[in-house]
Amino acid sequence: MRTKKEQVVAEKTWALILAGGDGTRLQGLTRAITGRPMPKQYCRLLGTKSLLQATLERTRNLVEPERTLVVVNRNHLAEARDQLRELPTSNILVQPRNLDTGPGLLFGLLHLTRRDAQARVAVFPSDHFVDDDAAFISHVRGADDFVSRSARQIALLGVCPAHADTGYGYIEPGLQITSGSGERIYRVAGFHEKPSSRRAKALKANGAFWNAFVLVGSVGRFLDLLQQVRPRETQALSILQRDPLLVNRIYHHLQPWNFSRDFLALVPSALVVLAVDDVEWSDWGTPDSIARTLEARTPHAAWRPLEQALRSVDHWVNSRQLAQQLR
Repeated sequence: MRTKKEQVVAEKTWALILAGGDGTRLQGLTRAITGRPMPKQYCRLLGTKSLLQATLERTRNLVEPERTLVVVNRNHLAEARDQLRELPTSNILVQPRNLDTGPGLLFGLLHLTRRDAQARVAVFPSDHFVDDDAAFISHVRGADDFVSRSARQIALLGVCPAHADTGYGYIEPGLQITSGSGERIYRVAGFHEKPSSRRAKALKANGAFWNAFVLVGSVGRFLDLLQQVRPRETQALSILQRDPLLVNRIYHHLQPWNFSRDFLALVPSALVVLAVDDVEWSDWGTPDSIARTLEARTPHAAWRPLEQALRSVDHWVNSRQLAQQLR
């Protein structure tokens, strides 16, 4: 149960879940599980819940479903509606096509500002593994509390690396900020996207964090910074506030761009990072990242179908590395 302070802080907070990815790198695995290729966030990789449903359940520890928005692609709408039945229909935001995280997140932020221009927003990817929802959301609340007092800052969650992974983005921390919340909060010195093995080891040794791409900030501050850094895209999508029916035409002319690389990395002075050191987290973007998660956990019946599916993916059946991981 949330404390009175947490309830007061969260009254202006919304959750924005990004579910617009195509998940092409895992289509072999999702085909092995479901019989057809599908975006990983909609696939029930573990038990009865998809990664999207697990994310939605996680966010309910922070805000009510009425204040949860989900960005999906039009060609995934059938799966999305089936898995998001607890949300109001108006909270499912449909973009015409996937253009990476930049346009999708901007699309969601502009919708939210029409609903609540004074809102704070916590952004969640829909395809990550988290082993302890309560502990993870406690850090999101810490970020929300910080932003409620420092409205010009955007807070990111940075996971303490379990190993030097070359497939993740890293956040290099700067000076530590005094915080009365008990959270370890730092200025952001820089970003490093998918570094070499040598560089990843150096970053880990020097205290860098994995970028979990969970962000908390004022929707107004997000949009002010986006107007400065990505003015053309912001102005183009802002037209939808006056005429939502133009969405197809506008998306037809937009180019893909990445929110971390093409926006966050350009505004480090507006960012802080909170250290997450008590949660097992993984971006399940490849079969290898999933296999590593399985290897680290106690064997359990719920994992067996996923392990069998991993073994059946053609590219990985003959992989000596995967065979060693799943022994």
